[in-house]
Amino acid sequence: MVAAASVVVAAGTVSGVISASGPDVPEARPVSSASPRLVPLPAVPSASPSPSATVSASPSVRPKRPSAPAPRSSSQAKKTTASARLYRHPASRVLDWVRAHPDDPRRPVIESRIADQPAAVWFADWSPDTVTARVRAVTSGGAAEGRVPVVVPYAIPGRDCGGHSEGGAPDLDAYDEWIDRFAAGLGGGEVVVILEPDSVAQADCLSAGERAERFASLARAGRVFKEANPRARVYYDAGHSGWHAPAKQADLLRRAGAASSASSDGVFSNVSNFHGTADEIAYDRAVLDALGGTGLGAVIDTSRNGNGAPADGEWCDPAGRTLGRAPTLSTGEARIDAYLWVKLPGESDGCKGAPGTFSPSYAYDLAR
Repeated sequence: MVAAASVVVAAGTVSGVISASGPDVPEARPVSSASPRLVPLPAVPSASPSPSATVSASPSVRPKRPSAPAPRSSSQAKKTTASARLYRHPASRVLDWVRAHPDDPRRPVIESRIADQPAAVWFADWSPDTVTARVRAVTSGGAAEGRVPVVVPYAIPGRDCGGHSEGGAPDLDAYDEWIDRFAAGLGGGEVVVILEPDSVAQADCLSAGERAERFASLARAGRVFKEANPRARVYYDAGHSGWHAPAKQADLLRRAGAASSASSDGVFSNVSNFHGTADEIAYDRAVLDALGGTGLGAVIDTSRNGNGAPADGEWCDPAGRTLGRAPTLSTGEARIDAYLWVKLPGESDGCKGAPGTFSPSYAYDLAR
């Protein structure tokens, strides 16, 4: 069976880091230069990991301080180059951990390979009274630096089909209102919107009527975002290459508004998953071919796909995975607009710790 895209914790504040995995060009379109690859770093002696809770895997239907960071030592390995256009939001669980553990021997690797990279900021709690201000804080931060933020609205009713990341707005009317308030925080600069991971690919758990209503709300959300900020680039859920066939996924996406330039700039795939970049490129192009539409592209979550997906299909914090390509808006691949870190490496899927919590031992294993 296939694993769902993401597991996050609904919190009162944003989670994850942002970057041009928080966006910035008039169009986040590929250029000819190749995207940077992560290079191996020297091993750092491991420390005893803090205890982490173990939870059972979710149903098989499923395929985010106060003290300043310590100075880097001269022996620390060079950090990976990411696109300068992407915005790294200064608040995330990994940054909290780095600031709180200056003497942990895993810190240099986690800081340079993960915390210093731009990643997406998730908005996973239905909070209509505060969402505008919180989105604005991220987008204005990116605009102030001339960089592109990546934001993830994640509050669709019936989210995750009752799995680890269940939750969301109480109903679609409330969701539509939340989307309006989210859009009010988008500002006028470039921003990449990853619209509701799993909401399209995982919609088989809904009745036909519920699916139609969800898809109408998603199409509306894309229109609202693009009307609020014409420079916003909105991408819809294409699952991943190990899930639906491209033709089926394209049909679902079309019904959700992803083929219309009024609501969509294309699709995203592999969020919180592990499938290799080459597989995702081929899959996304096949989805786009079947979807039709004009000028649509794709973005791929490469945060944890350096070794590809596990052979046994395990999706919950599987061992032996590594970081993938660094976040960039310059992929060198036709119709592939960006490689992004949508899922923040080190945040648990629910097996290395509570869903969405940061696991330094898992982060270190991914990064070294």
